[in-house]
Amino acid sequence: MPRPPKRVTIADVAAKAEVSLSTVSRVLNGNVTVDPAMAESVRAAAAELDYSASPLARSLVLGRTQTIAVVVPDLGNPTFQEILRGLSRAAGTAGYHVLVADSAESVDEERVLALTTRRRTDGVVLCAPRMDDDALAASLRELSPVVVVNRDVDGAPVVGADYRPAFAEILTHLHGLGHRRYVFLSGNPRSASNAARVDAITAFADAHAEVEITQLPCGVDVDSGARVAPEVRASGATAVLAYNDLVAMGVMGVLRRDGVRIPEDLSVTGFDDIPFSRWTSPTLTTAAVPAEDLGARAWEAMQDLLTGAPAEPAAHWLRPVVALRESTGPAPS
Repeated sequence: MPRPPKRVTIADVAAKAEVSLSTVSRVLNGNVTVDPAMAESVRAAAAELDYSASPLARSLVLGRTQTIAVVVPDLGNPTFQEILRGLSRAAGTAGYHVLVADSAESVDEERVLALTTRRRTDGVVLCAPRMDDDALAASLRELSPVVVVNRDVDGAPVVGADYRPAFAEILTHLHGLGHRRYVFLSGNPRSASNAARVDAITAFADAHAEVEITQLPCGVDVDSGARVAPEVRASGATAVLAYNDLVAMGVMGVLRRDGVRIPEDLSVTGFDDIPFSRWTSPTLTTAAVPAEDLGARAWEAMQDLLTGAPAEPAAHWLRPVVALRESTGPAPS
């Protein structure tokens, strides 16, 4: 059996170019201090020998893993999946890998995962972190370089969706249909996006004295919506503001099973515009969060940190777009 060809090493390149190993390393890693003629000789030798550095060797030389970590609160949520898709695709074009950790909505687990993954990667993206402000501020100092998604913080670049205006637009839409009694199915109380929804509701209620908005603690998944459906029905509300599309689907499924007509008896709205929302029966009124774009922008912010580009941490906020569909209609008389 013929032997496999011998792998060309950095020593072979150094011997052919008649320079030291350290010179070859500096040239191949883009160090501009090497004499141009010597650098060209090294590149010519590497090309002639068809040399390519192994990822492990390159990591050792650069002191980098070419990997970043992303900590998310719930991998089952399609919105977080879309954020990861955008981030991983953008990182991949730059030769980086993405390590994903799911905190399962646990604040304690979130901090531990972030610190653990940071030791094995070049940086961390915290996606919608649930920890309180003090814990987050302390974590940012330990995790640097770090980018935060969907949480307004000082000390790190931020990329997020501006939930409040879109949620206010949904409230205005329902008000225009004649609805005056609403029930809001709230998400995780530690979530910044939930706080933005509550702020929109508070401002709307202050501006419309005739409106009554009840808040029911709920959750973030389909089961949570299904669980509170009886309370929704007993509330007397004519419109449901679900924290997200998953919650809306859960409550709609149970209500329709129990004979409630949507939207004739009760209008229901979601948020996020996950792919399933266009195929519910009836189709779901919601707001489209540019999740994949958020992920791509999070990578851009991380890449700036890794290359030392930004002078000051910046914040980029993208506005969701409301999608009016069949699950909302005129308030029942």
